[in-house]
Amino acid sequence: MDIASLYNISSGVVKEAAGQSVAGSSITRTPHSEEFGSFLTTAMENIKTTNAYLSDAENEELRLAMGETDNTHDLTIALGKASTALSYTVAVRDKILEAYKELMQIQI
Repeated sequence: MDIASLYNISSGVVKEAAGQSVAGSSITRTPHSEEFGSFLTTAMENIKTTNAYLSDAENEELRLAMGETDNTHDLTIALGKASTALSYTVAVRDKILEAYKELMQIQI
């Protein structure tokens, strides 16, 4: 398995980010470093989104526990979003670690 399989995980967001160039940089970049930079930026944004979903789910749980709401539908949706986002983040992390381990085994 190679790092190119990471592009199959997402729904086009990573492919789009990899195609965009990093503007305004004074460092001379090769196409591969631009792709990695875009991928890293997208990954960090996805982690922030995952954290936001987890926070929203926790807030909904607290609101229900404190009696501020009796709408379990919102809680179920927030928990579903958080679970899906966390699963996606863990899958991406596992693929990156797998690719890193493969690179580390390459003999020079």
